[in-house]
Amino acid sequence: MPSNKKEGIIFGVFMCIGMVTIMSVYNLALHGFSSLTVTSVLIQFAVTFIIAFIAESLVEPHARKLALSLPYDKTKEINIIVAIGFCMVPLMVLIMSVYGLIITALTIGIEGSLLTVYLKLVGLNFIVALPTQLLIVGPIARALLTKFIKPATNLTDRI
Repeated sequence: MPSNKKEGIIFGVFMCIGMVTIMSVYNLALHGFSSLTVTSVLIQFAVTFIIAFIAESLVEPHARKLALSLPYDKTKEINIIVAIGFCMVPLMVLIMSVYGLIITALTIGIEGSLLTVYLKLVGLNFIVALPTQLLIVGPIARALLTKFIKPATNLTDRI
């Protein structure tokens, strides 16, 4: 877990890279890989990453506050991690599904009601985002933070 603002930003970058990568591949698989170029994929990844990072920066403090206000055993770090995940993922899915709806409308068009398509996107994204965040991206991001950032911080503290 990040222990200061710098680590929080780095952790957020790790999380966004992982989640944007997995959710982009998932959504491309849902909507088809037709007419993709390397350039268009990289541009879409960059734009999606920026949007997701801004959204994560806005959502994370509220999700953390909500998670810490819930009644559970806060002496175990895993409980805090899971609580924050359960608070953060639904908010991020709601926000990023709006972005996905806009991208879908601009690229392939939307048939039917916007609300119906949005709710379908929310459902499809949530069933993948929650386990991805809790079981894959979160643990990897925490491991990367611990391996590459925390040792460097500790070395400077000792000098």
